[in-house]
Amino acid sequence: MIRCICVDDEAYASTLLKAYIEKVPFLQFAGSTTSPIEALGWVSEGRCDLVFLDIQMPELTGLQFLKLAGNRCKVILTTAYPEYALEGYEHDVVDYLLKPIAFDRFLKAAQKAQAQLQPAKAAPIGGFPDPLVPAAPAPDYMFVKGESKNKFLRVNYSDILFIEGLKNYVSLYLPQQRVVTYQTLRDLEEQLPQPPFYRVHKSYIIAIDKVRMVDGHTLYIQDKEIPLGETYRDNFFRLIREKEQGGRQS
Repeated sequence: MIRCICVDDEAYASTLLKAYIEKVPFLQFAGSTTSPIEALGWVSEGRCDLVFLDIQMPELTGLQFLKLAGNRCKVILTTAYPEYALEGYEHDVVDYLLKPIAFDRFLKAAQKAQAQLQPAKAAPIGGFPDPLVPAAPAPDYMFVKGESKNKFLRVNYSDILFIEGLKNYVSLYLPQQRVVTYQTLRDLEEQLPQPPFYRVHKSYIIAIDKVRMVDGHTLYIQDKEIPLGETYRDNFFRLIREKEQGGRQS
């Protein structure tokens, strides 16, 4: 996951960016601030990987921020003033988003950031793998901490129906049992492959191929009802449409 912060002195702009970030599976919202000074502190503490940065701010301009931050994070500039674009690129920014920002343009910028920060996960040029570099087989299981100090349980990804977060614990629901482990849902989300696992609520991750029915804001997996959070709703139905289109083409 790419941890993102928003730095903008206009609250509505940060609110929009937060909503966009939460729609993208490989992005994680890590905070927002109207103070570039505070944001520099977050960068120095290593709390973020990517900054969505406004240019026109009272304490420091975005370009001054870039000079002070150096190469400790990646930056996407956000502004209503296109004349700053050239100078921004001279500071090696990932992209330059002109307000008002449309989601498709935001997503394109986010994918550029992913290509720089997570090159192994980004799509190769042309969509084809490098034939000279053999791909390592992806594991089809993980180990989770058991109830005793040195006990770990192997859980096959294919057995997981859904996962529920309970503060610092998570429950993994399998066909015949429930496994409880001391771990946060956010940490576990970073371990799970996408697809088939997707966050659909602040407290739930589901295996999309285990969903038997969707009814409004409720997903049904076996006899369990899983709430579909408003923040995750659009992204979930986009995935459903893509799967439906893929099935028709095949």
